[in-house]
Amino acid sequence: MLNIVIFGAPGSGKGTQSERIVEKYNINHISTGDVLRAEIKNGTELGQTAKKYMDQGQLLPDELIIDILASTLDNLKDSKGVIFDGFPRTIPQAEALKKMLAERGQDISVMLDLEVPEDILMERLINRGKQTGRADDNEETIKKRLVVYHSQTSPLKEWYKKENKYEQIKGYGELEVIFADICATIDKVK
Repeated sequence: MLNIVIFGAPGSGKGTQSERIVEKYNINHISTGDVLRAEIKNGTELGQTAKKYMDQGQLLPDELIIDILASTLDNLKDSKGVIFDGFPRTIPQAEALKKMLAERGQDISVMLDLEVPEDILMERLINRGKQTGRADDNEETIKKRLVVYHSQTSPLKEWYKKENKYEQIKGYGELEVIFADICATIDKVK
């Protein structure tokens, strides 16, 4: 199984590169946000529990997110692996993901960290905001999101380095070059 965690600040290209990885390696894409919305829409027990937290503006407990991810993973038939997008965000989540995968005889193959300088991230996100009208793609909000990202992910990078799973990818420049670097990294671990 090829299980990938994709990391990067808002605007680093995770979505774009995830689509390409899914297509090339024929693996599934699990975005925690998409999964949560689907569980809620389908009215599942997990979705109803998640909705209660979300309606109160609370973060979901790690155990609930792991249960939802486990359910999603177990429902993937003949999967060759997955790319986790938006999870884990904390060390306890990374530990819980590792345990959940181990219970299924799996592990994370690699953690890809798309590194992009902040000035390029700002430019990308502001341009995206102009093109899509996303309210959270304005300079003030972007700066806050980047502070949160850096404070949450720095410890995770170190955790994945200790696990010998961390790979940094230059996430700016030509899309094809970035994707070629990603593929070279994945091909080493699969």
